[in-house]
Amino acid sequence: MRRVAAAMVGLGLAGAALAGTALAGAVPIERGVLGQSEVTLYRHPFLQDEELATLRLVMTNEAALAIFVPQDKAAAGGFAALAASPDDGFVREGKPVASAVALAGLADAAAAETAATDACNALRQGAAPCVMVLLVEPQQR
Repeated sequence: MRRVAAAMVGLGLAGAALAGTALAGAVPIERGVLGQSEVTLYRHPFLQDEELATLRLVMTNEAALAIFVPQDKAAAGGFAALAASPDDGFVREGKPVASAVALAGLADAAAAETAATDACNALRQGAAPCVMVLLVEPQQR
């Protein structure tokens, strides 16, 4: 009986450890609503303070958001995403990095992420594959 109880406790601890590992791998996010859009910032560890400040500006300023999501595409209710390579970054020396790609007017969040990461991967200089750093979607009502 004690062996069964010890095995159950061991399995429970192993499960908790695995769950903690899965949660530890999650990227922290920030969400905001701006105009008719919901904006999600994925705070990857590689993003520098300047990059985070720029992305937060996009989340809170309609003019900055319009640079990433042109008004005609926003009016169409499409999705947009910005992807960057951890090796290349998003902004370096005050300038956007060529491989950081923002695409808009896509049918859904998955299509936006795929299109942006594919385009970024085609341009990146570093070895690390691109990841989504910003998602813009129509506001849910």
